[in-house]
This record gives sequence, structure tokens and C-alpha cells, in this order.
Amino acid sequence: MQQVVDLQGDEGFSSTGIALLSIAMDPPADWRRSGNELGIELPMLSDEGNRVATEYGIMRWAMAGVEPGHTFVLVDADGRIAWVRDYGAPEHGGSMYVAPQEVLDQVSTALGSGSA
Repeated sequence: MQQVVDLQGDEGFSSTGIALLSIAMDPPADWRRSGNELGIELPMLSDEGNRVATEYGIMRWAMAGVEPGHTFVLVDADGRIAWVRDYGAPEHGGSMYVAPQEVLDQVSTALGSGSA
């Protein structure tokens, strides 16, 4: 959850106008309680059953085959997936935390605006 807190508070990310939301497989009540405790204000959605994760194709990186990894999906203004990266995957470093600037740099490149 620290990743969500840090992205929400990152001035560089805020200045892009990109809307952030977080999706997890946690039950809504648990997700809401954790978000409130940490002061998370961005939308937090529950994907119990992993339907959204499956539709976006991110279950290919599932941990233990059942839990989505640490995946970022950039959906463009037309509703198309413009960029996907699972930082928890071995081929992407196997990290469960990524500095906001690293995510921002990659998103900026995907959007064609270069490095932020």
C-alpha cells in the first residue's frame, strides 16, 4: 500500500493529469479500512475473483498462480491499453515497490512525451 501512498503524493505524477486508481483482490471493507488508515484519497477498487486482472491479461504474472502481481496498466484517453508492466515479475526486477519517478518516466515514454 505504500506504493499507492507515494504515487498519490508525488508532485511529478500529480502534474501529469493522469488519473490514478488502485485495484486489489482484497474485499472492499478491508481495502477501504486500509485506505482510510493510510489517508489514501484516490479511487480504490476491489477485484475479488480477479475478473479485471484476467481481462487485462495481468494474471500471466500471478504470484503462486492465484494472486495478481505488482502490475501497472496505463489506459489512454480512448480506453486502450497503452502500457503494462508488472514490476514483481522476474523479468522486470521482481520488486514489490517502485519509485514514483521510475513509473513516471516509463509512463511518459509510453505516452510519447519523453522523460518527465
